[in-house]
Amino acid sequence: MKAIRRFTVRPVLPEPLGALAELARNLRWSWHPRTRDLFESVDPGLWESSGCDPVRLLGAVSPARLSELARDESYLRRLAEAADELRAYLTGDRWYQERDRDVEGRARLGAELPHAVAYFSPEFGITAALPQYSGGLGILAGDHLKAASDLGVPLIGVGLLYRHGYFRQSLSHDAWQQEHYPVLDPNELPVSLLREADGTPALVALALPGGRALRAHVWQAQVGRVPLLMLDSDVEENDPGERDVTDRLYGGGSEHRLLQEMLLGIGGVRAVRTYCRLTGHPEPEVFHTNEGHAGFLGLERIHELAVQGSDFDPALEAVRAGTVFTTHTPVPAGIDRFDRELVARHFGPDAELPRIDVGDILRLGMETYPGGEPNVFNMAVMGLRLGSRANGVSTLHGSVSREMFAGLWPGFDAEEIPITSITNGVHAPTWVAPEVFRLGARQIGERRTERALSVGGAPGDDRWDAVADIQDADIWELRRTLRAQLVQEVRRRLHDSWRQRGAATAELGWIDEVLDPDVLTIGFARRVPSYKRLTLMLRDRDRLMELLRHPERPVQIVVAGKAHPADDGGKRLIQDLVRFTDDPRVRRHIVFLPDYGMAMAQKLYPGCDVWLNNPLRPLEACGTSGMKAALNGCLNLSVLDGWWDEWFEPDFGWAIPTADGAATDDDRRDELEAAALYDLLERRVAPRFYEQGPGGLPDRWIEMVRRTLTRLGPKVLAGRMVREYVEKLYVPAARAHRVLDATTAGELAAWKTRVRAAWPRVAVDHVEASATGATAELGATLSLRVRVHLGALGPDDVEVQAIAGRVDPEDHIADASPVPLKPTSGADGEGRWVYEGPLALDRTGPFGYTVRILPSHRLLASGAELGLVAVPSEATGEEAGVLMR
Repeated sequence: MKAIRRFTVRPVLPEPLGALAELARNLRWSWHPRTRDLFESVDPGLWESSGCDPVRLLGAVSPARLSELARDESYLRRLAEAADELRAYLTGDRWYQERDRDVEGRARLGAELPHAVAYFSPEFGITAALPQYSGGLGILAGDHLKAASDLGVPLIGVGLLYRHGYFRQSLSHDAWQQEHYPVLDPNELPVSLLREADGTPALVALALPGGRALRAHVWQAQVGRVPLLMLDSDVEENDPGERDVTDRLYGGGSEHRLLQEMLLGIGGVRAVRTYCRLTGHPEPEVFHTNEGHAGFLGLERIHELAVQGSDFDPALEAVRAGTVFTTHTPVPAGIDRFDRELVARHFGPDAELPRIDVGDILRLGMETYPGGEPNVFNMAVMGLRLGSRANGVSTLHGSVSREMFAGLWPGFDAEEIPITSITNGVHAPTWVAPEVFRLGARQIGERRTERALSVGGAPGDDRWDAVADIQDADIWELRRTLRAQLVQEVRRRLHDSWRQRGAATAELGWIDEVLDPDVLTIGFARRVPSYKRLTLMLRDRDRLMELLRHPERPVQIVVAGKAHPADDGGKRLIQDLVRFTDDPRVRRHIVFLPDYGMAMAQKLYPGCDVWLNNPLRPLEACGTSGMKAALNGCLNLSVLDGWWDEWFEPDFGWAIPTADGAATDDDRRDELEAAALYDLLERRVAPRFYEQGPGGLPDRWIEMVRRTLTRLGPKVLAGRMVREYVEKLYVPAARAHRVLDATTAGELAAWKTRVRAAWPRVAVDHVEASATGATAELGATLSLRVRVHLGALGPDDVEVQAIAGRVDPEDHIADASPVPLKPTSGADGEGRWVYEGPLALDRTGPFGYTVRILPSHRLLASGAELGLVAVPSEATGEEAGVLMR
């Protein structure tokens, strides 16, 4: 019979075990080995069957076992130590607080660091016990929160609570992806309801067209020191349609997604305000938008200022100052874009944000640039217009993003577009296998290992260099142990998958022979959009079979990944691969594991010897799975894309040659790059793995593992990443936020309006140059004299620059260096000014210069902020090129 109502009965812990509830409620257990060991000791079998989830474990353990533990003095001593350690972690000074003081304890940078930062993301991958993620974006967001906690950064995470999470994946008999959406009861998750002082649930409400309302409760997960607020629309006060807004991650049609993003952005700001009011937490000075999904948070903050009496333009300036926007996609199709009229219907006097004119809202997201679609509202474009600081997630991705969004800054070269880059990192305590951690602890001690993994350092940090002293035999034994664990995990999951596909147990005896713990193991796991090329390895199936079945140097491959439920193309790729893995000739050597998620990944990354990544370059924004593998001593074999383009060295991995720019079509490109992949595996990777030194060990392979850990380890940490966000983006944003009070924001907005109105009459009239010597030689100086027309503007409103550097055959200036010029006299009666300055000829070879005029104000984040620039016309004056020998 089916129950008519479901609810959770929570266990009553004996008083001596009360601290277990405290430890279970803080998700630090998910990355703290001693706390996990404590929960596992309650009941090892139940811990495994509960998915390593303390909440589920405590809800299922027998009263008799709890009573037994309550009398176990050794266990109680461990419990008290873990509870004390958590309290010290939550209250003690960490990197952020230490950065605030000098060695004598005096205040040093308190005026610089933001009091709090709000971090918005549509998904968060904290632990498999809280399944609110789909892939890399969510895992990155989870790692950001954990690293911020370890560093003591006062972050508040903001997201949505999806009652069905993301889908669980299985395969049909004919290898077609099947999606299943589990029902998640928040009362069975490691979250608690945010409540008002009187005990009633805190409620956030949005106004919808037609007099409707969208209401949401706020659930809180505690991620170490960082609160994560998640809005949940499944509340009784909502109509059925509104209750389903937070049903599934990335589900539904355009209006459904728009409502999710309004709730995330607008409702998220309101949830933060409520949380700060109830708890006394400092209000955020910086708001960080992780991708465009949460972009409406800027509109809500503008509306807050409008309610206080501010006009739109000053409010926009005040909000922009404290906003950071991170883009994660190098693919325009990966950006949320809505119909203009759909957005217009949901804002205005009869809907949400009534104090803001709908036209002002639409202008923030409209693609008003060459190649844009005028009737589309682009969430990434709005994110860039609402954020004074923006970044991509690797050096290459930053470059790709500047080109992709260059239309927002016409007249500027791509390298000057104000989008910087901070390369992603991964949270090592989450992703490093316990066996790897124990080996490090044996070498340098447990506490130093924890600090090296969580806070991080730079290459050359002695904690990481200590890996060089670990014996070859210990490293190789570790690698074999991890490989053997993966083999057992693969066999278990493969058996379950075949049973779901309809196979009888009697048919599956062959699974006991799948994979070999002594064979070179390659991993490939990620989402399955076409550009990641899941099936590139199948390009020459005969050649792949030879690699898998080589008599002396065989390889084995473990593959996992999910296609979006609406992506039939991605599902066909999975089907093609699975049908190949079903072939009796290779099924012991290559496998596809359904339902890729955090729990699988934590076994897969450590157990592989090589991590394969073969996207179409440059369409991989970062690709952090290879970082997680590297932290466990797995070597990377990848196209030079994302982070690998930045940090690859032949000492610790291999670069797959690419044919971008050479191949005439995608099919030919795949053919060339697949052939290069096979060549690398046959001639370099497999021989290196199986080649043994005098002691019977693969010495050269082990040395590559060692260099992976010592050279890559410190770089790929999320601690390094979050420190860079603090220093490069959060501190400048907080500084700008503090400066732009209502008066200053009004002055800046008025100045921008005046400059934009006057700019059509700004021009470079004439340029002339004279050399100090007879010829243009290295070390000589050009004296520039430039006549400009500023119209209604004056020298305080602009900067006149000479731009100089090496030139290519088309006279484009590379490695340009700006040189400010100075006005020499007042304006004539028509607004003309003369500027002069020296230009040093500091390099040999083809050299060129030009001049330009930019708006200039002390509160601009960059000279390109307004997207305005004036350059010489071809008839302005002298040729701009100078040839040097």
